[in-house]
Amino acid sequence: TCCQLKHNHPSMQKYRYVYFFITLAVYVLIICSNSIIIYLILIHQNLHEPMYIFIAALLLNSILYSTNIYPKLLIDFLSEKQIISHSFCHFQYFTFYTLGSSEFLLLSAMAYDRYVSICKPLKYPTIMTKKTVSVFLALAWLVPAAQIAGSTMLSAKRKVCNFTLSGIFSGILILNERVCKFTLPSIFCNNSVHKLHCVKSQAITICGVFLLINLTLCPVVFILYTYSRIFIITYRSSPEVRKKAAQTCLPHLLVLVCFSFLLTYNVVIVRLEADMPKTVFLIMTLQLVLYHPLFNPIIYGLKMTEIYRHLKNLLSSNNMHIP
Repeated sequence: TCCQLKHNHPSMQKYRYVYFFITLAVYVLIICSNSIIIYLILIHQNLHEPMYIFIAALLLNSILYSTNIYPKLLIDFLSEKQIISHSFCHFQYFTFYTLGSSEFLLLSAMAYDRYVSICKPLKYPTIMTKKTVSVFLALAWLVPAAQIAGSTMLSAKRKVCNFTLSGIFSGILILNERVCKFTLPSIFCNNSVHKLHCVKSQAITICGVFLLINLTLCPVVFILYTYSRIFIITYRSSPEVRKKAAQTCLPHLLVLVCFSFLLTYNVVIVRLEADMPKTVFLIMTLQLVLYHPLFNPIIYGLKMTEIYRHLKNLLSSNNMHIP
């Protein structure tokens, strides 16, 4: 079973080499920028604290998130016929939503870490132990994987019908020697694959709502509640405490707002089948895999004082070795 995809956007084939080199440059930049911050956290002992470990995990998640999309996208830009197997399409779907959900759970763990650090500083060493951090990291990846797997299996078993939709990718789906023309309204396999099913599945819809609430809304509510408690307590404290809270909490909130906006677009607009121009759809979809993976290392590299200090020293030492 395979899907043969053909770009339906008129400028795709005409400017495919331009798109390829731009996409390649962005992907390399994402890998390098995130990897540098992870490297700094690993090699510096004073960064081996729960807050920085969670940041490293978040940046690693961004690398995996991008790698799920960019290599296949680069191949598609250079190919006359864009081909993806039915099973790999659902693997990409599974990985995309698993890593997206892990982002919210990692941000939840970071919010809890900041809450304990600022509001219960005397208990911090006994609460945020290495074991606790390890459990949080494991749950952040395993819980979404287990839950998204159910939705993926439901989608993969659904029958695909012979109809065409308006979107960015169009092509042919070959199922048991039966040819089905279709259009996949996205640049990668996300919940748009549900539009190819013959009959809308109530089970998939219910499962999707459950996952949205459990893996997105609940973590966001927890994060907002945690930070509201932090800001209430710090407002009554000294200016030094307020400054510390702002330096460590605001970057997390910026990342949360950015990612929440993009994921809300992907989940809600696509599922509601909103009618919008293909160029707008393409730009909005690209934001999911462009802005956020670049946004994280910039925010944490520039706004986190200790990371910025080590990053500045690294860049200064490299400049000294240039003849």
